[in-house]
Amino acid sequence: MTPTATSARAALAEARRLLAAGPPGPGLAPPGEPAGWIVDNADLLRPGMRVLDVAAGSGRHARLFAAAGWPVTAIDRDAERMATLTAEAARRHWPLTTVVRDLETSTADLGEAAWDLIVVTHYLHRPLMPVLVRALAPGGVLLYETFTTAQAARGRPTNPAFLLLPGELPRLVAPLEVVRQREGDVEGRMVASVAARRPSAPEPA
Repeated sequence: MTPTATSARAALAEARRLLAAGPPGPGLAPPGEPAGWIVDNADLLRPGMRVLDVAAGSGRHARLFAAAGWPVTAIDRDAERMATLTAEAARRHWPLTTVVRDLETSTADLGEAAWDLIVVTHYLHRPLMPVLVRALAPGGVLLYETFTTAQAARGRPTNPAFLLLPGELPRLVAPLEVVRQREGDVEGRMVASVAARRPSAPEPA
C-alpha cells in the first residue's frame, strides 16, 4: 500500500470515528454506515479528491468524505434529504454542497472530467452510465455497487429496471478500466460491485 493510499484510508477511518462520536443534530437519527465496498477500496483513493455522491439519499457516503475534509457534492432528487444534509454541513463546517436533481431525465449532466471520485450505491439507471463515465476525471475512480437480478428472490427491489444482469456492471462502465469487481452474496444481499478507473492523461511529448 502506498503512503498516499495509507493516508486516504487513515483519513476515512478518522472520519468514521468522528461521525460515530455524535449525532448529526437534535432529533436526527444518524444515517447508516458507509457501504463496505466504499471503505474496502480506500487504498485506491487519495486525500482531497473531488467527490460526487450520486443518488446520495441520506448522505452516508457524502458525510464520510466531507468529514474527512474532501470537497463533496451530493446529488439526489429528494429535496428534504438534501436540505437536511446542507444544514448539517453548515453546522459542522464541511466542504459539502448539495444538488436537488432528477437524474432520470434526458438532460442529466454531471460535467466532463469534473470529479476525481464518483460513488454510486443501491441505484441503477442505465442511461446515466455514459454520463458518469464522461464526468470522471483522468486518474479518477468510480466505486459502484447495486443489486443483481438474484436479489428479487430475496425481497426488494424486484423491478428489472433496477437490477443488474449477471456480468452486466463491468460492461456498463466501459471504457473505464475495471480494477476490482465482485458479484454474489454480500452480507445477505445479492449485489455486483466494481472499482473502475479512468486512465490518466498521457504526459505531453
